Amino acid sequence: MTTIPAAEDALPPALLERLAGHGNVRAFPAHAILINEGDQTDTLYILLAGRVKLYSSADNGREIVLTVLTPGQYFGELSLDGAPRSLSAQALEASRCCVVAGDELRQFLAAEPDFALHLTHKLMHMVRRLTEQVKSLALQDVYGRIVRLLTDLSDEAGSERVLRYKLTQQDIADRVGSSREMVNRIMKELAAGGYVIADDTHRLVIRRKLPAAW
Repeated sequence: MTTIPAAEDALPPALLERLAGHGNVRAFPAHAILINEGDQTDTLYILLAGRVKLYSSADNGREIVLTVLTPGQYFGELSLDGAPRSLSAQALEASRCCVVAGDELRQFLAAEPDFALHLTHKLMHMVRRLTEQVKSLALQDVYGRIVRLLTDLSDEAGSERVLRYKLTQQDIADRVGSSREMVNRIMKELAAGGYVIADDTHRLVIRRKLPAAW
């Protein structure tokens, strides 16, 4: 799956500051679990520094990563309806979050129409992205989903594209709903064809337009 966090999901600085005033800042080490799927907690997390992945996992340990969040974005808002957590959240690197208790969040939501509007827009964007996600799984093969992921997570650099951060083959597999072995086969062939290389920081560089099909 290839849901990419939209820039408009980040809180504007002034609104972030007001909401953060209702919470407490906590530091989390890399790989720390912030939320467990199925939990009954109702806190909201505002990511201030680091990166956090939202994912779901099966009993056999296999994961599907829905998105990776960056500073300014928030998560945990779906618990406002009182239902169990639908996703888990894990810090990919040392991270800091402002943690807002559910009661404080509800009061802030009632008192701040700007936040209510922002949350509504975020949920709309989420529905659209999940719709695209379902279409991708139904209509694209693994190679097509990999191409979409690499394109979405990279920026133009002259005639090339450079990924914003390092992704392992397991990371890619978790994002596109595939096995690491299948990703390994595809990436090996793309590298052999001169389409992708790793730069000095081990980030992937797309040297030219990827083939339409594999």
